[in-house]
Amino acid sequence: MKEYDFVVIGGGSGGYAAARTAVSLGLSTAVIEGGEEVGGLCILRGCMPSKTLIESANRYRVLRHATEFGLSAEKIGFDAKEIIARKRLLIAEFTDYRQEQLEGGKFDFIRGHAEFLDSFCLRVDLHEGGERIIKLKSACIATGSVINRPQIPGIELCLISDDLLEMTKIPESAVVLGGGPVALEMAHYLESLGTKVTILQRNTQLLTGSDNDVANALAEAFRKRGMEVLCGTRLLNIAKTESGMQVSFEHGNGEVRVEGGIILNALGRRPAVKGLDLEKAGVALEGPAICADLEQRTTAKHLFAAGDCCGPYEVVHIAITQGETAAKNAAALLKGGKPVSLDYRLKLFAAFTEPQMASCGMTEVEARGSGAQVITASYPFADHGKSLVKGETDGFVKLIADAADGRILGGAVVGPEGSELIHEIVVAMAFNATAGQLALIPHYHPTLSEIWTYPAEEIAEKVKN
Repeated sequence: MKEYDFVVIGGGSGGYAAARTAVSLGLSTAVIEGGEEVGGLCILRGCMPSKTLIESANRYRVLRHATEFGLSAEKIGFDAKEIIARKRLLIAEFTDYRQEQLEGGKFDFIRGHAEFLDSFCLRVDLHEGGERIIKLKSACIATGSVINRPQIPGIELCLISDDLLEMTKIPESAVVLGGGPVALEMAHYLESLGTKVTILQRNTQLLTGSDNDVANALAEAFRKRGMEVLCGTRLLNIAKTESGMQVSFEHGNGEVRVEGGIILNALGRRPAVKGLDLEKAGVALEGPAICADLEQRTTAKHLFAAGDCCGPYEVVHIAITQGETAAKNAAALLKGGKPVSLDYRLKLFAAFTEPQMASCGMTEVEARGSGAQVITASYPFADHGKSLVKGETDGFVKLIADAADGRILGGAVVGPEGSELIHEIVVAMAFNATAGQLALIPHYHPTLSEIWTYPAEEIAEKVKN
């Protein structure tokens, strides 16, 4: 029976970051990976494969709109099998690289399912057969998440995002359940390739947690593309029909039915904690997620958590930071030192739709709820030179600032290259810049990024007065 200073359960982005950091701090470390594949959600079934498909879709959209630019693109088409083949090739390269990292010898890499016997002991059911008992001084739980399947009759008939990532025949029509980033990105992908898309969202807006004006701008852009977007719905049941699939739901004052060739369950994910026997380790849950503080510490002081299994934000760069934080605090616990805490002030979010949506820092609702005196300003892409040149005029940029001194509290964008544009505001916020300081920074003309100077100037003028 071997004892480790630090054991990581889960070999995804957060788990690998935790293990790499722990080794650099001198902790004897092991990583236990229970999945059949190695790499974690982002590499295998999330960020990288979905964005690979979306890249193909985006390029096809350019061909569809060629005549707007005086160009001729005749007999355009696509081969869904080749789109998937390219995705598989790229993901295989990413997966191989991650496997090399995990098996590189810096730490022990164990394939099997782990469960706690107590807070200092794990049993691992090994993939090759048999079991192994592992003692630990500290650990990081980084088991990720799984598809959420709510109690709706017929939900098992729906496809999930994993299925779309392997789909080699694009349907004529589709109903997408959900209004989060996965739902909207997959809706964008399908519509770009010619599918008639209907989106059903339970909340009264898309992208729950975003400001209403931001969510509405994206919904309106989707409707302009021909998608049907229905918010404020309540799903009743899902059934097969002679021609495909049917969803029944409440909307407004009555029951509505809509059909599609496929129905996509994109109703979110839930923490993957089943089978860990967390109660034996003294690790409590908060709702479905592992309860973890800003030091990534669970209710057992020597056990930490990172990534989707604990939240609060299901994005890769945060999972990586959480894993690193967990390892640093495990080292501080075992070797002595001051623990570090996470700061979500610069939290980032992006949806790779068309137009893209991205945000950082606080939303306007969050800023006003914090008690700060808030000032906001926005500027539309429809009045922006480079956007007009590109023919991408949907959406706007928005800055949120402290009315007392103009310090930037957050930003949001719905528009072309929004996932790239938002980083200018992240950098400004990292240095606690004011809107006035941002406005003084030179921006080349004509560029997309210069659009930020307009709301920045407006806020700076209002603060000065």
